[in-house]
Amino acid sequence: MKIVFLESLGISEEEFNRISKPLTDNGHELIVYDDGKTDDETLKTRIKDAEIAVLANMPLSGEVIDVADKLKYISVAFTGYDHIDIEKCKEKGIQVSNAGGYSTNSVAELTFGLIIALLRSIIPLEDAIREGGTKDGYRQLDLKGKTLGVIGTGEIGGAVAEIGLAFGCHVIAYNRSEKPKLIDKGVKYKSLDEVLQTSDIVTIHTPLTAETRGLIDKDKLALMKARSFLINTAVGPIVDNDALAEALHNGTIAGAGLDRVDMEPPVPADYPLLDAPNTVLAPHVGFATDEAMVRRAEITLNNIVQWEKGEQENIVL
Repeated sequence: MKIVFLESLGISEEEFNRISKPLTDNGHELIVYDDGKTDDETLKTRIKDAEIAVLANMPLSGEVIDVADKLKYISVAFTGYDHIDIEKCKEKGIQVSNAGGYSTNSVAELTFGLIIALLRSIIPLEDAIREGGTKDGYRQLDLKGKTLGVIGTGEIGGAVAEIGLAFGCHVIAYNRSEKPKLIDKGVKYKSLDEVLQTSDIVTIHTPLTAETRGLIDKDKLALMKARSFLINTAVGPIVDNDALAEALHNGTIAGAGLDRVDMEPPVPADYPLLDAPNTVLAPHVGFATDEAMVRRAEITLNNIVQWEKGEQENIVL
């Protein structure tokens, strides 16, 4: 079969050859594009004769999928898949798997990196020490004893909740269904409004759906404590980021740590959050540790091996 990688998996050639060996040993043709091109016309040319397509988080429109008459399967090297026209895949009978779980620990760890950066004023203090300054004028806060509110307790949110407990936080959570394993460990489930009202730190870990888009809007931000922090390492549009910038400027909340905004970086120079006070921004790196990239490739290529056997795993469609 012709397997087309529409983008690089972000691992070394040596690792790629090791992980892809079961496919090449089975006689499959692997074509890898790593030039970063994402426009529809280029993608149409590249996917046209593919029987299997692999991509990470580049958009794959229905218009592109429509020209791929031989396409039977898409293995997504990413947890989310809202960037792919799933309805078009359904229409054409194309099966889809994702790589859920590859970055669970990586994203959870970055979540606490952002939290601690805010609590200990690490970013402005780094600037201060380089400019001959001191700690004077910068707050220093403990994480232990804080109420950590986790919105979404899937794999990543569950890992964040458990790490929060290990740090000595009081952990409360909002999710469509309660997880007995987390309850047994001490997590208390509340309504969304209760989580927002009572948490010192609110951290978001829900997928992007029609229901969660704009979930944290101006009214929800107004429920939070003035001394509280918002963390988003999930998907940018879950938060109304214009409303968040306004809330930060107005002192509605004390700060924010964001690995995701409304778009993939680079963001425009006039983006409202760039000059929001007490805000730590990362360019969507939560998933991108060296170890996670290898795990991602292993899951993504194994998905193809299992699908070929008729034993599809990590099923999206």
